[in-house]
Amino acid sequence: MDANWFFPPHDGLRLSDLAERIGASLQDESVGDRIVSSVAPTYRAGPRDICYMLQRRYRDEFTTSQAAAVICNEAVASIVPPHIPVLFAKYPHTAFALAGAIFHPEALRPIQNLAGQSGISPAAFVDPTARLEDGIDIEATAVIGAGVEIGTGTRIAAGVVIGPGVRIGRDCTISAGATILCSLVGNNVIIHPGARIGQDGFGNAPGPRGGMIKIVQIGRVILQDHVEIGANTTIDRGAMDDTVIGEGTKIDNLVQVGHNVRIGRHCGIAAKVGIAGSTRIGDGVMIGGAAAINGHITIGDRSQIGAMSGVAADVPAGERYGGIPARPMRDFLREAAEIAARANLRKRKTTTGDKQ
Repeated sequence: MDANWFFPPHDGLRLSDLAERIGASLQDESVGDRIVSSVAPTYRAGPRDICYMLQRRYRDEFTTSQAAAVICNEAVASIVPPHIPVLFAKYPHTAFALAGAIFHPEALRPIQNLAGQSGISPAAFVDPTARLEDGIDIEATAVIGAGVEIGTGTRIAAGVVIGPGVRIGRDCTISAGATILCSLVGNNVIIHPGARIGQDGFGNAPGPRGGMIKIVQIGRVILQDHVEIGANTTIDRGAMDDTVIGEGTKIDNLVQVGHNVRIGRHCGIAAKVGIAGSTRIGDGVMIGGAAAINGHITIGDRSQIGAMSGVAADVPAGERYGGIPARPMRDFLREAAEIAARANLRKRKTTTGDKQ
């Protein structure tokens, strides 16, 4: 890849210092003075890049690698070429993430659109009743409604709309074009471009003469501390209760969260997931891309939902579910294998009959 001016390399850090900061140990301490300044994939890592390796099956990537060092565990270290120093880490993926944050802290949040500018742009629209702490950046064309409260260290990008009465905590980043209505937002929250937070939930009742009558949605959205919401994700406010996203939960792009949904702490939800209203999701739940979650069900703590699954009923805590309808993963995989075996048998019989 050509030089990346979006995220230029770090000034440099000694390998031994990096190891200490990410909780790793050098296999050969004689290379501790080697300077590293960025991260890269193994196959194209250069003399100042650090990379990581999780599984032995990717060993071919070392063929073209000139990495300053590789982060891995002891099980993988035996396949590392002798010219690449090894940083031992019990959890290589975590250690690599920490290294990336050291070299490129600016990449942890959406970047500021206008370098060197701070404070409130004269081209922003801020209601005089809004209460803003010191140290807030508001870019041009952002709209801050009546009675809004925003904490210090928060950055509001261009084109953002913050509705009346919304409260946003400290050190948040609200990216370009996002809208936030009827919401309480905690500290250190990241909202990516185009996200829609706090609009009407989808609620209608049968009309007396056919058609449908809108049911008022008078709840809120609550985003707890350290939540991250992906680009173009939509989170509807509650009908009468709140829609809640728990502390530390990360939601990918293009996710739909219906009204009254409650998502626990430290969950991971991949792109294009749809969660229907009033569903309860426990702590530490992982949901794969494009899964569909029925309304008014409960997904237990630490459970995992496979990509493109259709979850129609409750999922017990700690279970792995997949398929349509979703069922225990072992059952789904066994049934898929049986279907494939029957299809192959039918194909062989057809081929044999044609030859006869």
